[in-house]
Amino acid sequence: MRSNKIKAGDLFPSIRLNTLADGELEIAKPLEGKDWHMVVVYRGKHCPICTRYLSQLEQIKDKFNALNISLVVVSADSESKATAHNQEMALSFPVAYGLSVEQMQQLGLYISHPRSPQETDTPFAEPGIFVINEKGQVQVTDISNAPFARPELATLVGGLEFIRNPANNYPIRGTFET
Repeated sequence: MRSNKIKAGDLFPSIRLNTLADGELEIAKPLEGKDWHMVVVYRGKHCPICTRYLSQLEQIKDKFNALNISLVVVSADSESKATAHNQEMALSFPVAYGLSVEQMQQLGLYISHPRSPQETDTPFAEPGIFVINEKGQVQVTDISNAPFARPELATLVGGLEFIRNPANNYPIRGTFET
């Protein structure tokens, strides 16, 4: 079964996942009174590059909050793996777990099989970022097939600062169709 990539400007699909602290969550919905939202898909506890990326995200989360953008991170990890991973990192934003293969395909993510049982025990999503605007549309998206190819967070914040400034009247980019 092939994945369909979510296009810029598309409505983000309705996906509900359990989180470590907040119960079930609609992952596309802004939180804490924010009007925009960012969904960060990470490979899982087995990925040291993801751990570093999520730690960096924790360090600059206030910059996203200042832009009125809430955050959620999601993976295919089980509750026990997500819990163990978060105990190492102590993330202060929602951590959702249990992303199914069907949901990964719905999001258009690249999916990988584990290289060995020591890595992990189920197929997992490669990294993805979706910034969702106040209309529920995908304003910015980045989907990768490898853990080391994802946006640098400071650059992403800078771009979102520019987009969120009403004086710039910046549209959703990448919507050209023939």
